[in-house]
Amino acid sequence: MRCVIARFPFDLTKSGVLETMKGVKPEQVVGESVIIGRRTYPVMQVGQVITRQDRRDFSAGEVLRAMTRLGFTCPGLRRAAAPERALTPFQRAAALLGAPAAV
Repeated sequence: MRCVIARFPFDLTKSGVLETMKGVKPEQVVGESVIIGRRTYPVMQVGQVITRQDRRDFSAGEVLRAMTRLGFTCPGLRRAAAPERALTPFQRAAALLGAPAAV
């Protein structure tokens, strides 16, 4: 599959990513991660190994999007939450005072 990371097109396959990451020791995960095989890698490490570019050249979002499209599990992936219903000033005041607000 063709993926664009750091403004460069890459033809990535799931088996190709598995082969590339074979033998790479995972760094400590802080933030988003990708499960490749049995190991959990930080997203930026995966991007660096796959693209052979500096980590400052791409964002974690670009790599997450590519890995998700390839079918890898990304446990730290944040989904867009549904927007909360806006409260009226009366409802906000009632919530601050601990009183049940009328809906």
